[in-house]
Amino acid sequence: MITVINRQRRRRIEARHWQEFGERALHLIRKDPHDATIVFLSDPAIRKLNQKFRHKDYATDVLSFPAQAESFETENSGLGDIVISVERAAAQAKENGLSFRNEVQQLILHGLLHLCGYDHETDKGEMNRLELQLRRKLGI
Repeated sequence: MITVINRQRRRRIEARHWQEFGERALHLIRKDPHDATIVFLSDPAIRKLNQKFRHKDYATDVLSFPAQAESFETENSGLGDIVISVERAAAQAKENGLSFRNEVQQLILHGLLHLCGYDHETDKGEMNRLELQLRRKLGI
């Protein structure tokens, strides 16, 4: 199940829509059900996270935080958290001639792929190829 949390005030977020989209995307990526959280933030909030966890002092569009099972857990159904800056998403949508909705869909898909273990920086294009295939299937 996808949980959506809105922690910004600049833009109205349709939580139900993003929950359904995230669940559809996750179903295409993985066969078995898993939980993830999508959090919508402002630029200042995501900048703080980017600085703290990646040592990069700027606002970014999306961050992924994979869940780590505790030693006492027999199984972990939670994949982790995806954090999205609505300001970055809106700016990128405008730059790329996309709707805000399409940009956020791409960011959610990208984040979910990271939570599922894909890494475009090290996998010789595997994540990018899969992401493009999934975009077509999801109508992005």
